Amino acid sequence: MLYDTLAAEARAGDGLDDVRLAALAEARWALDLVAPLVFPELLDPRLAPGRANEPWHSGLLDRRREKRRTVVRTEFEKRLPSCPDAEGRAFLVAMLLAARTHDWLLWQYASHLRRASARAGGWSRGEAAVLLDCAASVSDGGRLPEALAVALSAAESLDEEGLRELEPRLRRTAAVFARLDVPAGYRPSLAKRLWALLETLDEAYVPDGLLPVHDTWAAPLRGLTRTAPTVAVARFVRHLAGLSAPRPSQKWRRACVSLAGAAGVRDEGAQCLRGLAEDEPAGHRGPVHHGFVHHGLVHHGLVHQDHADLARGVVWAATLAGGPGTAARLETLALRAGTSGARLPEDLKLAGAAINALAAAEDAGALESLWRLRAKIKDRALRKQLGTALQAAAGRRGITPAQLVERTVPAHGLAPDGSAEATLGEHTARVAIEDAATVRLTFTGPDGRPSRTAPAPVKDGFPGELKELKALAKDVRGTLSSERARIAGLMSQDRVWTYGEWCEHYRDHPVSGAVARGLIWEFQDGRGDWRASLADPGGEAVQVRLWHPVRAAAGDVRAWRERVAADRIRQPFKQAFREIYLLTPAEEETGTYSDRFAAHIVRYPQLYALFKERGWQADFLSGHDGGYSGEARGLFGGGEWRASFHHDPAEEGFDHAPEHAATDQVRFERKNGARWREAPLADVPPPVFSEAMRDVDLFVAVTSIAADPRWADRGEDRHAAYWREATVGALTATAEVRRAALERILPRTKIADRCRLDGRYLVVRGGLRTYRIHLGSANVLMEPDDSYLCIVQARGRGRSALFLPFEDERLSLILSKAFLLAADHEITDPAILRQISP
Repeated sequence: MLYDTLAAEARAGDGLDDVRLAALAEARWALDLVAPLVFPELLDPRLAPGRANEPWHSGLLDRRREKRRTVVRTEFEKRLPSCPDAEGRAFLVAMLLAARTHDWLLWQYASHLRRASARAGGWSRGEAAVLLDCAASVSDGGRLPEALAVALSAAESLDEEGLRELEPRLRRTAAVFARLDVPAGYRPSLAKRLWALLETLDEAYVPDGLLPVHDTWAAPLRGLTRTAPTVAVARFVRHLAGLSAPRPSQKWRRACVSLAGAAGVRDEGAQCLRGLAEDEPAGHRGPVHHGFVHHGLVHHGLVHQDHADLARGVVWAATLAGGPGTAARLETLALRAGTSGARLPEDLKLAGAAINALAAAEDAGALESLWRLRAKIKDRALRKQLGTALQAAAGRRGITPAQLVERTVPAHGLAPDGSAEATLGEHTARVAIEDAATVRLTFTGPDGRPSRTAPAPVKDGFPGELKELKALAKDVRGTLSSERARIAGLMSQDRVWTYGEWCEHYRDHPVSGAVARGLIWEFQDGRGDWRASLADPGGEAVQVRLWHPVRAAAGDVRAWRERVAADRIRQPFKQAFREIYLLTPAEEETGTYSDRFAAHIVRYPQLYALFKERGWQADFLSGHDGGYSGEARGLFGGGEWRASFHHDPAEEGFDHAPEHAATDQVRFERKNGARWREAPLADVPPPVFSEAMRDVDLFVAVTSIAADPRWADRGEDRHAAYWREATVGALTATAEVRRAALERILPRTKIADRCRLDGRYLVVRGGLRTYRIHLGSANVLMEPDDSYLCIVQARGRGRSALFLPFEDERLSLILSKAFLLAADHEITDPAILRQISP
């Protein structure tokens, strides 16, 4: 029945009827096997088309078909491995002829088709032509790979004369292949084979689908192939599309430069790069494959996956050609493709190509671009590529990556004092770094009075210059923020600079200097003695390092805290008042792990977000296999040490992720080549141990349920005992630093006579009662019965006018509660009054 149908269709009068009929006759055994799957009534008379609406029809059909499929597979696997070449070729031709109207055969028996094709030999031109016609008739991109693979195997076996007769069919098949949405796993290899055949016939031919039809970034290349379709141009374009790696080999690079010269290509690569970096993606004016379909909607990315290799080739061609603006465009492209936005999905492969190209670029601005990308790109894989790129760039210059980073901090054209001025008519605009956290744009008029708002004459008369100044202020803020974070990261390193190097890249830098001048540094003289100083001592200084309290004597730490508080110095980050974490006897006994922050109940979504904010990589706790064991990993000591913070779900039966987690051990590993090896706690350098434990303390302190003043309102639940214990528990290092700060702040306040520090509490004497505020949780107990007082901080509170030597929300909260309770007779909030005087 199936044979008769196909035999009738085979008589097309195109000179290939004999080929088709001979194949169908030779492989009739296979067609008879699959015929019942095509015509269900052959499986069971009750399955005739007229009875399809019967309630039992569907179930019976499925059972009969599955039984028949088993018979077909068994017979194919028995007969095909030992059949002669002629029978194998006939089987493939017959199956592809049947698939023209029943394309499910292509995926149902894909493995049999592949194995038969690998064994078949002796193909004729007529058989290859029939197979190409069958492949070109497929309308589903998901089914095309199996048919096209068989057809290409046949065509590849022909000599040049036989292949040339197939050229029209190969071109038609290439057009179909370009139009259909072929799965990404199959497209590259099939395209390479198909285009290689066409290249042997016409070296100047650029296959359909090699260049995107509508994307504006590829317009310069399309213009080349249309106006000057030479062999050299075609070779150059095909070479670009053949780059499948993020970093091309030296051979590929040399060939690219050579082919570009032979083709006379000068500016086209740079124009394509500009299009990738700046142009809007093409709208949907053609086939759906210019975007991707999700829930019936067409989404447009920057580059479709079919043209990803070509886009990478364009990036490298433009980089190798060089020219002004190349580094800036590569940076823009890396940000555009490597960061998630509302309009375009991420394209990590394209972003990676731009990053690696920056590392190879000769442009002097490439290093600054890599520096800026470090602060903006968050994807883990791209950050790893950035590290590799910086390492490669540093190696070419004979310096370390850390030196490269600090030597490429953008100065943004600022004067040594961190300012830049521009005259706009009668006004002077000034961008200036005021302190380590503040950048301001101000305008001074003829009267000499500064204003933060642009005057009307500036807005109306100099709109372009005003826009540039605002952009400059924004860029300086970003660099300043990045430098603050980078230098804070040096606290876990024993980095030492020569005095001259430190002056050039820290003290005297317009941006880095704003951070460095607010910090304590240690200076070594010619005798080898170290002395800490806020100011540059000059003179005999030979080497410089960043001061860390973990290396200082207790008396020196107290003295620095006194000075910072007395002189009202707001440091760029917490340094003088930095927490110190030293090994405890319990940790010396355990040897390889610390339980110091174990057994806390924390809010998991908040904890996971904080991991990301602090740069730790963490597994996500969830209900999937392996999702019940969490481990967060943070790098310290310049990437040579890694701390691991273990945590697990604190509940069962959650849907997506647990609401709470229970904390566990902290462990340390040391880098050993490309691997990590666990290290005893005693071997961890004190700055590394202290900085890692400081982060873990932050994770616990911020996310612990003990920080929730409303938790007691839940009544008795499984975590109530922990909450009661943790809210008044022993002080951590962070809380001890808070206490040290209060010792210096309270005497300068108007409530000094009503406050005193008592162990882990700040005791406040009010007019109605006496209160004890815990220095860790900020929770309040009322004397004499230690009853709990719930005070919820109001949202949107402004910053206190009271000077604090460092940013600490919990310290601010403690002080605000102290001021409130010292004047408890003035409280009007009924919720608080009911608790004070029940």
